[in-house]
Amino acid sequence: METFAALADPTRRQIVEILASGELAAGDIARRFEMSAPAISQHLKVLKSARLVQVRVDAQRRIYSLDLEGIDAVENWLAQIRRFWGPKLDALESALNAAAERDMENDRN
Repeated sequence: METFAALADPTRRQIVEILASGELAAGDIARRFEMSAPAISQHLKVLKSARLVQVRVDAQRRIYSLDLEGIDAVENWLAQIRRFWGPKLDALESALNAAAERDMENDRN
C-alpha cells in the first residue's frame, strides 16, 4: 500500500498531522520545517500521490488539505486488520493470564 510507504517518512507524517488541523498553503507548510520549500514540495507530491492530501489552486497559492477518501481507505484497511487480529490477541491474552495464574498457584504450593 503506497500510503504506508508515504507515511514511513517522519516529515510526511508531520505534514499529515499539521493538515489534520485544517488546510494550509504550501508556503505555510514549508515555513514549519527547517528544510527548503522544494523539499517540502516533494514531500507534498508523495503525499498527494498516496492520496493522503489534496491540493486546490487559489490564485498563485496551492492550498493543501487532507484527502478524506485516502484517509478513509487507511481507516478501512486498519478496521479489517483489527477484525482479524482482535480475537487472536484476546485469545493470546487469555492464555497468558491463565499461564500466569497457574505459575502463581504453583509458587504458592
